[in-house]
Amino acid sequence: MIIGLTGGIAAGKSTVARILASLGAYIINADKIGHNILEKNKNAYNDVIDEFGEIIVKNNGKIDRKKLGEIVFSDKDKLKKLENITHPYIIEEIKYETKEKIKDYHHLVLDVPLLFETGLENIVDITWVVVCSYEKQIERIAKRDGLSREEAKKRIASQMETSQKVKLADFVIYNNGNKKELNNKVLRKWRKINNIDF
Repeated sequence: MIIGLTGGIAAGKSTVARILASLGAYIINADKIGHNILEKNKNAYNDVIDEFGEIIVKNNGKIDRKKLGEIVFSDKDKLKKLENITHPYIIEEIKYETKEKIKDYHHLVLDVPLLFETGLENIVDITWVVVCSYEKQIERIAKRDGLSREEAKKRIASQMETSQKVKLADFVIYNNGNKKELNNKVLRKWRKINNIDF
């Protein structure tokens, strides 16, 4: 079974992925792939610098992800340009890894923030979306990434609305509580999809 896992930024998707990994699922993480292709001399490195200029390059030659984030999350057109460069590489790698790992694992989880936006829901068997309240999102983003409320709001606004993801998903996990509550919710979903009655 291939599970497509998505959700709004800072809703708790990565925590759900870790719980699923502890249950034996293999996780394919789109964000990690996205980070990797921006490394020096990797797939998207030169293309992104050509598009956004040397201003996003640190002294050590690495792309300054924070600077790049400030640019693209303040301008939807620039975000689209970045996505047009990086998404084909990310999707290609996800599909390749899915094909390879499905041979060895009963459950694969595609941890993809833009699952529906990129059409990757078409290669999974079931979709899960993790959601939390808008205020919780802002609070978590600000704390996790050291951003202001306004910057956090820009990150949220850059993604598909949570209500739309909820309509498209097979399962919805609401994560407004603590980690124990989230763990219990994930276990219940896991038992349900695997027909485990205990």
